[in-house]
Amino acid sequence: MAGLPDSMADLQQLFQLGQQMQGRLQQLQTELAGRTIETTAGGGMVKVTADGRGTIRQVWIDPAVFQDHDADFLSELVLTAVAEAQRRAAEMLQAEMRKVPSLPFTPPF
Repeated sequence: MAGLPDSMADLQQLFQLGQQMQGRLQQLQTELAGRTIETTAGGGMVKVTADGRGTIRQVWIDPAVFQDHDADFLSELVLTAVAEAQRRAAEMLQAEMRKVPSLPFTPPF
């Protein structure tokens, strides 16, 4: 950059790169919020829908579960489906994060 010592120009460049990365991460969060993941447990007796950030948006339970099983069984099915939805959301985030460019150098701090 004209008129700045090299170290100041590097710092300014680092700051700009950081702002670009922050903007891309915010954009990514918005994109992930619009994606959905659906998981099931118990052969489809419980279905969970989550967004790409891992936020649970819907839980559906087959009414037959209440007739044939106890609360502990239902609890396990719900936990299994929720955990799988959140695991898939985390994988989706990691895959997208790999696409975000990293710093071209290691900062000195």
